[in-house]
Amino acid sequence: MVFVNSHPSHSGAILRVKGPLEFNCQLDSTDALLMHKVISRTFESLRSKVKSESCVLTVCDSPVIIWPNKGFYVTPEEISPSTLCEDLHQWIQSDEQETYGKKSGKKKMKKNSVASVINLHLMMEVTKPGPLSAPILSRTVQKSHFLCTALPMDCAVSTSCSDSIKDACEKLVKTLTHQLCEMEKVTLQHMKGTTLLIPEPLHFLLPEPKGLVTVVYPAGVPDSQLETQRRDLHQQFELPDDRPFFRRGNAYHFPNEPYKDGYLRNPHLVLTHPTIDNGKVFLVQGIYSYHHYMQDRMDDNGWGCAYRSLQTICSWFKQQGYVEQTVPTHREIQQALVDVGDKQASFVGSRQWIGSIEVQVVLNQLLGVTSKIMFVSQGSELASKGRELANHFITEGTPVMIGGGVLAHTILGVAWSETTGQICYLILDPHYTGAEDLQVITDKGWCGWKGPDFWDQTAYYNLCLPQRPKII
Repeated sequence: MVFVNSHPSHSGAILRVKGPLEFNCQLDSTDALLMHKVISRTFESLRSKVKSESCVLTVCDSPVIIWPNKGFYVTPEEISPSTLCEDLHQWIQSDEQETYGKKSGKKKMKKNSVASVINLHLMMEVTKPGPLSAPILSRTVQKSHFLCTALPMDCAVSTSCSDSIKDACEKLVKTLTHQLCEMEKVTLQHMKGTTLLIPEPLHFLLPEPKGLVTVVYPAGVPDSQLETQRRDLHQQFELPDDRPFFRRGNAYHFPNEPYKDGYLRNPHLVLTHPTIDNGKVFLVQGIYSYHHYMQDRMDDNGWGCAYRSLQTICSWFKQQGYVEQTVPTHREIQQALVDVGDKQASFVGSRQWIGSIEVQVVLNQLLGVTSKIMFVSQGSELASKGRELANHFITEGTPVMIGGGVLAHTILGVAWSETTGQICYLILDPHYTGAEDLQVITDKGWCGWKGPDFWDQTAYYNLCLPQRPKII
């Protein structure tokens, strides 16, 4: 563990600094103890650089440059050490990115409790003022092993509304120095011969009030081999040991950091909850991707709705750190059903529908996830399932696939009154065929709250309720 911040929602801004630090190390001996000493000296040299006057922080997409260790020198001149961190926003020229998914035109987004992020880039000055002595060249012939790599520094600190830039940068320098100490520990612990694994910093947002925590893992070592470290972290932060918090899939996604795969995340967060007398709202927990018709260059319009609902569920398990597998394609879903003997070989590559039972089978076959099935003989009975669905979202928090007639949908939550029985369902509709436009998707009801009359009152429905695995 590298650094613990206050919770972002309680902060003025998050300052995040990223950048490569060149790690160059010459090993003249294969003796393990001597190699460890040389590597430690190299890390100590890098820590000294970070604390030296040559350390430079530039605020991304702005003209602001900061020398945190040179009497705190800043350009432009209008900025002083006492300038508040939040005032840096006026110098940043890039368009603000939304927290979830892509921009959505003029629609006003629901205010998010997460603090804004100011990105900085870490650099080192390589030139120095004043006269330079002439270079001296020498030639030495010897056999040695030279290690050269770039350490991916990535630190974040939370600030309060009253923190000055000087205060924040002092925190950043301290955190960078600490991160190098943690990188040294991880490098030496996982060193094999003269081969080093690059230390990889990851940020995790823990439940309040614990906040943002940074952990350094060895790159290339799978989560399955890091369970001991995770158990120690769970114990350190007094976290339950039946769900993951420190797997790579749990890594915090900063609000202004776009997702590279093109899928929208959690479109329901921009919606206003329905008003129900004495009612409460019970929602999916965590992050999912919205999968729908016509994505991935796949024309499944008219038959692939259950496949897309299943993909949304799989994305939830991946993004909560339960599994490392990628979201399965239609063909992989079909092959899984053939592999377990549920379908004939000719099913692979077909355009045949699947239902809730097949979704349950595939989740178990591909992800090792078990599910409960809820049977409803007619749609009108769904209105009486508020307690069961509310309990599911409290205890499991997973998206629910519902299939009835020829349609499949994903239930992301319910608004339900225990006293009156009144209920609304938060529906994510896989039948959408358009672009990833959040405004269209929410304005047109492709992700939205629906009443009991949304369901076919005479059709029977099966609901697949995925269960969280008990893992760490």
